[in-house]
Amino acid sequence: MKSLNCRYRRCNLGSAMNKSETVVVTGFGPFRQFLTNTSWEAAKGLKLIGLGENVDVHVRELPVSYLKTQKVIGELWHTLNPKFAVHLGLARGSSVVILEQTGKNTGYRDRDVCGYCPETRCCVEGGAQKLESVINMRAVSKHFRQAGMNVVYSRDAGRYLCDFAYYCSLYHGQGRAALIHIPTSGTLASADRLVPLLQALIQKILEQLEEHSKTGDPPFVSMRSTEVTEPAALLFGPGEDESSSAALPHHLVARMDINAVDGEGPQIGDL
Repeated sequence: MKSLNCRYRRCNLGSAMNKSETVVVTGFGPFRQFLTNTSWEAAKGLKLIGLGENVDVHVRELPVSYLKTQKVIGELWHTLNPKFAVHLGLARGSSVVILEQTGKNTGYRDRDVCGYCPETRCCVEGGAQKLESVINMRAVSKHFRQAGMNVVYSRDAGRYLCDFAYYCSLYHGQGRAALIHIPTSGTLASADRLVPLLQALIQKILEQLEEHSKTGDPPFVSMRSTEVTEPAALLFGPGEDESSSAALPHHLVARMDINAVDGEGPQIGDL
């Protein structure tokens, strides 16, 4: 992987913001064999290196619990009113970073670490089937892939705690959230490579958000109907095909030929 261009690491987003803005970054706590969850370690790493002069990074560990995560996400948005929220989760078996576009409201069937699963199988009763981030994740992933980075785009976050947290955050934050699945294998599994890349990704996301506010243009809105079944091949960016899948685990490659809606249990990541 090419080394990150220094302009990403030194990007001063503070100069683009008139005042200090809060960006929430969350990671998940222990679950299954992951007694130390890399997503939470990465969140703490981002707190240390920061996201820009006038960006206040607020980190929070989310329990792998539907009820507790739902409560924490709501509290973060209502008490901090952040400019943006970034949620980090694990993509077990992956060696690439995955940017998720969409949060799903229904279809949650797997139990959390407390043995609990919502009876309604949904995040928000009466809520939309899907919510989209205001950020064009496809454009962000394309930017980094063109720079030689192992970053891909997805529209199916897996219907477990990551997806659940993402939908809740999109709901409370009116789309001002991102979910980034991080790898558990390959060179990007090491913090010294992963955290600088995450910093650059989030800075790019914030730049896109800032451009929308400067120009008055509406934020990114998917042209796809929220009721349309999305093909799993949308894991790739524009102009990409199955040849881009070398770094993906088998279960992700296998689902290219099936629809990515109404899957049972974790598909992209285990969180």
